[in-house]
Amino acid sequence: MELAQRVQTLTPSSTLAITAKAKDLKKQGFDVIGLGAGEPDFNTPAYIIDGAQQAMNNGLTKYTPAGGIAELKLAIIDKFQQDNGLTYNDKQIIVTNGAKHALYTLFQVILNKEDEVIIPSPYWVSYPEQVKLAEGNPVILPADENNDFKITPKQLEEAITSKTKAVIINSPSNPTGLMYSKGELEALGEVCLKHNIIIVSDEIYEKLIYTSKEHVSIASISDEIYNQTIIINGVSKSHAMTGWRIGYAAGNETIIKAMTNLASHSTSNPTSIAQYGALAAYTKDPGNISLEYKKIFAERLDAFYKLIQDIPGMECIKPEGAFYLFPNAKKAAEMNGFATVDEWVAALLEEEKVALVPGSGFGSPDNVRLSYALSIEELTEAANRIHRFVLNHK
Repeated sequence: MELAQRVQTLTPSSTLAITAKAKDLKKQGFDVIGLGAGEPDFNTPAYIIDGAQQAMNNGLTKYTPAGGIAELKLAIIDKFQQDNGLTYNDKQIIVTNGAKHALYTLFQVILNKEDEVIIPSPYWVSYPEQVKLAEGNPVILPADENNDFKITPKQLEEAITSKTKAVIINSPSNPTGLMYSKGELEALGEVCLKHNIIIVSDEIYEKLIYTSKEHVSIASISDEIYNQTIIINGVSKSHAMTGWRIGYAAGNETIIKAMTNLASHSTSNPTSIAQYGALAAYTKDPGNISLEYKKIFAERLDAFYKLIQDIPGMECIKPEGAFYLFPNAKKAAEMNGFATVDEWVAALLEEEKVALVPGSGFGSPDNVRLSYALSIEELTEAANRIHRFVLNHK
């Protein structure tokens, strides 16, 4: 049987592939350290689990509105007001099956065939694939490593054509962990306003920032940019709820209504009990759990970054948020006799049983992504193995 053309061009997720390979080696009995995971290593906090359990005990296990339960929408509205200084109403909010589903649904409702979406690289692996699934064209805009992997207004202006529909801004970024300043966002926003370009602002890592800088939502800069922006967010990273699959989008009522209508025919609604867990996450937090995670990740970052910096041939900009390092490993690969970083990563996994994600999956083939969502002991051992591998192959 012949598959639909829309899926024949898809590239499997490199992050999921490397995680699956690491798990397979572990099952075979190898001592593998996987640095590919894009999720916190903590269990979901007990108060969230209790909220979901109470919902089940109360019989709240039926269908919900396609766009999410009213109580969770109100909690999200409160979150935007308190954290971002943004005002939304319930018609501007859709709750989805994870932030990934929010993005997928958004592209399905805003893109016509061959519409272009500008995607700065390095990028999260699913952005281009989701655009292609909506029959759009991903336009990859390389961000200079010397500019902290951030695009400039001039680059954006030059990339825009008559077919450009949207641009994706991910700050803090997956995979780099770097973030845009208010001034940088304002300048990019002005270009988008000039050309009537939709701004897709992926803010899933906003709670995990380790510098004195504050997260700025591009929608907060001006009323005009607010009207042009769709924000994507969720509880997966901030509250260790990746498996619960609760994300959301906020923005233009017409777009949100279209997304809700599409969701009603594709997924019916986000899982009811997961929504009540997310409601507890936003309304019953006994001690600001995100701050606890932030402290732990900051300690891991400082320790792991120093170890990676000490490895010959590895050059890394210190990230400001998320939980990834994105070092340039080209010199290390060349020093070890490998033609590409991908080959170097494969050999490292085979010999030292350390799983990294090649940067090629993020549009940056000279780099690798290392998650520090592990204990400091595991991170130290991983860095020691990588260091040993580099020295053994010089």
